[in-house]
Amino acid sequence: MAVKMKDIAEALGVSLVTVSKALRQHPDISKQTRERIEAKVKELNYRPNLAARSLVTGRSSLIGLIVPDLLHPFFAEVARGLSLTLRERGYFLVLASSEEDPVLEQQEIEHMLAHRLDALVVATCQPDPAMLRRIQAGDTPLVLIDRYFEGFSSHYVGTDDYAAGKLAAEHLIEIGCKRIAHIRGAENSTGRRRYKGFLDTLQKHGRTLPPEYLMAAGSVDVEGARYGSAALQQLRTLKQPPDGIFCYNDVVAIGLVLEAAAEGVRIPHDLAVIGCGNLHYDEAICVPLSSIDQRSSEIGTRAAKMILDLLQPEAPQEHARTVLQPRLIARDSTAKPVAKKKPAAK
Repeated sequence: MAVKMKDIAEALGVSLVTVSKALRQHPDISKQTRERIEAKVKELNYRPNLAARSLVTGRSSLIGLIVPDLLHPFFAEVARGLSLTLRERGYFLVLASSEEDPVLEQQEIEHMLAHRLDALVVATCQPDPAMLRRIQAGDTPLVLIDRYFEGFSSHYVGTDDYAAGKLAAEHLIEIGCKRIAHIRGAENSTGRRRYKGFLDTLQKHGRTLPPEYLMAAGSVDVEGARYGSAALQQLRTLKQPPDGIFCYNDVVAIGLVLEAAAEGVRIPHDLAVIGCGNLHYDEAICVPLSSIDQRSSEIGTRAAKMILDLLQPEAPQEHARTVLQPRLIARDSTAKPVAKKKPAAK
């Protein structure tokens, strides 16, 4: 038969409450008593029945995270930041992938809610916030990350995507690129805002973005590398191919850089490339990639802290919103000589 908590208490001659508090690292329990209990737990191979505990406490100690792709390094970094912070407070992360499929995402959300998770974190791929409104009407706290809906009030943690697009455009202009293209993301908040920041900055500097220089990628989080490769193939057929490209994310940029190497396009000499995400691909490409740092791990940490606040008895009533400022990380893929400014006329 499975060892129960009362078996630990009887074996040591302590109360059930003492064992419970020791296992939860409660400060009321002395170090000596806690070590005795932990030793007995190990000896008897005791495992707590979290399902039974949740019936008593109303808490499962589980936090759900649903993202478009578990293999995408950006979301992996977010998950890591979430997990590390939640673990310190006795909570654990349950992961699921929507594969950028709204129907699958809804199924995953319903499945998690049925298991009475304490909170839900979602990088949603829904076309509208209708389903998210239904979740908010329930008693499970919901935090959106990376993506949001205009006019929909919710707890949110993400990066200033407009600023990300602005930083990328300014950098490509600064290094002297004349024909600048953009491989944009999906029609969600991140795709729209990065494109808007990029376009507004080009126009501010008197530049245009010809229609043939704007490439619409498909599933940039799930199959970004393939779209990056295909985009470069198409751009190379133009009479005047671009000499600078801002890719929606690093996954797209990696696909483009690898395709460039296959076609003999020299980076950055023939083409400067900058991505977004500042992810680690040192072993994947021969040219270190310039990128916009979204502070992915910090997004996870901030989301975890927001959840912990929401789970307190006196939880904040207003929807909290945390927007982190991105940073330019310039590497070899944009290491063109800086264009010299013409001297001012006397």
